[in-house]
Amino acid sequence: MDLLIKNGTVVTEKEMFKADVAVKDGKIAMIGSDLSDIVADKVVDATGKLVLPGAIDAHTHLAFPFGGTTSSDDYFAGTRAAACGGTTTVFDYTNQDFGETLLETAKRREAQAMKEGLAVDLGLHIGIKDPKPELLESMKEAVDYGVSSFKVFMVYDFGVKDGVFYKVLETAKKYGALVAVHAENNEMVLTLTEKYVSEGKLSPWYHYASRPEFVEEEADRRAIDWARALKAPLYIVHLANEGGVRAVTEAKDEGLEIYAETCPQYLYFTDEVFKRPDGRNFVCSPPMKGQASQDALWAAIKRGDIDTVATDHCPFQQAEKDWGKDDFRKIPNGCAGIENMYPYMLSNANQGIISFPKAVELCSFNPAKIFGCTDKGSLAIGKDADIVIYDPQKKFTVHNENMHSDSDHTIWEGLELTGYPVQTYSRGRLVYDNGEFVGDSKWGKFIKCASRKH
Repeated sequence: MDLLIKNGTVVTEKEMFKADVAVKDGKIAMIGSDLSDIVADKVVDATGKLVLPGAIDAHTHLAFPFGGTTSSDDYFAGTRAAACGGTTTVFDYTNQDFGETLLETAKRREAQAMKEGLAVDLGLHIGIKDPKPELLESMKEAVDYGVSSFKVFMVYDFGVKDGVFYKVLETAKKYGALVAVHAENNEMVLTLTEKYVSEGKLSPWYHYASRPEFVEEEADRRAIDWARALKAPLYIVHLANEGGVRAVTEAKDEGLEIYAETCPQYLYFTDEVFKRPDGRNFVCSPPMKGQASQDALWAAIKRGDIDTVATDHCPFQQAEKDWGKDDFRKIPNGCAGIENMYPYMLSNANQGIISFPKAVELCSFNPAKIFGCTDKGSLAIGKDADIVIYDPQKKFTVHNENMHSDSDHTIWEGLELTGYPVQTYSRGRLVYDNGEFVGDSKWGKFIKCASRKH
């Protein structure tokens, strides 16, 4: 064997148990209560620690052009930070260019990622910007290539109208793909923005005020309506509002194949952050909402109506956030989180707010299952040896200087966590060790995901 992790407590999406884990050729080869007779090149004693599957961050925006700049983490910086937070697979959203087939989009960004470097493995979602019929039909080629999910935006100047959204859902259903949706009502965002600007109300608070709860809820319900009409699966990204949670619960109770993702920032912060002197740093879309929405999200997690937690990682440098200090419209939308997601959710498990298996389900098992990562998401024989060793006793306070992103600030500054990852293995290779990144830019590979017809 190449690696033997001994004496730890293995955590799966269903249970926790004392076991040893043996790794060979990047795969989990054996799991047993006592593998002390196994000869391995490297033996790690995990006494007193948890042994978990690496997280899958199903929502990031690396090297992402937005608001007149580009997000501050390229593919290497983002995946390096992911590794140091126990995330071993990153799914990045890349947008189609006008006139570009969806396969061309995938290959273009894959080539960019390999050039910039990957510290851990990468999957892609493709955002649809040019829905000409012949380009939409190219979805089949992209699915065959290993991209199983496509995103539509109901907001922004490149967002889709309802008819186009319907056609995307229809095409995706035909080819065994999943549609992800950013759900906010574009007309209401524009109307409310115009109202506040005309009144001279330009502070970061009005980013939230122009995109309040009902603006997101209405779009959530409309998106679910189109999925219902077509009996098509739908994945709602970064769900942040109480009414949208109700809509998802109702849809699931009805038997619809609706998946919901939320993000750590919605579980920890509320709209009060936009009143802070550094409120511009928290601007993302959709924005953090009120306490009732946060409470609804946690309740949905506990009853199983939230399927995944992902980050929407899209950081910008402080100077770029400062562009909108006096005009919220100029603030690039996005925050860092790729290194914080798993530690934050595991800390909540450590405090008894959720269970450790629930954290694994949300952050690893469910994303793998939903997006067709057949080799990821669980500690099971034959799966990739993406493994995190977690010390539940370790105290950790987040500061930008102990993060591994290229961002020069973090909204998580000062967050105190109980328990923290001490080692991360990607396909059996140690890439993070007690605060230090020990991998390299040539390790990660592009993941080809199975379609829903696979």
